[in-house]
Amino acid sequence: METMTESTVEREVAIAAPPETVWRFLVEPELAARWMGEWHRLEARPGGAYRVEVLSGNVATGEIVEMDPPRRLILTWGWEHEEGSVPPGGSTVSFELVPSGDGTLLRFTHSALPSAESVARHAHGWDHYLGRLAQAAGGEDPGRDSWLDGVS
Repeated sequence: METMTESTVEREVAIAAPPETVWRFLVEPELAARWMGEWHRLEARPGGAYRVEVLSGNVATGEIVEMDPPRRLILTWGWEHEEGSVPPGGSTVSFELVPSGDGTLLRFTHSALPSAESVARHAHGWDHYLGRLAQAAGGEDPGRDSWLDGVS
């Protein structure tokens, strides 16, 4: 299911893995880097810093707001160097993991985006990366991210 409003991107993604496995791909840097970005650094606790180099030179940063393993992760999100975009910590990303049979229903929300253009850009990015998360957590190798090589 896809939903977008003026300031929010919402997605639901079925993942063929239990919530405990999906959780690890959200909070363990080496696993998180399998589905998004060059590297991740995070302090896995409320108030902990969150940084990911999504693409070369494009670093998203924020703070972990809430952790309820393996059910909910909420963090702030913004870009360190993109002029006119979301400032560091300027929006909120929420991952809710709901058991569904042998797998997980991921309810994803990215809210407080500043413009329709920002919503569209982030929706495009999250569609790409949430698909890679479903592959990686589900036991498939999503391969090298083509976006890292400039192919979108």
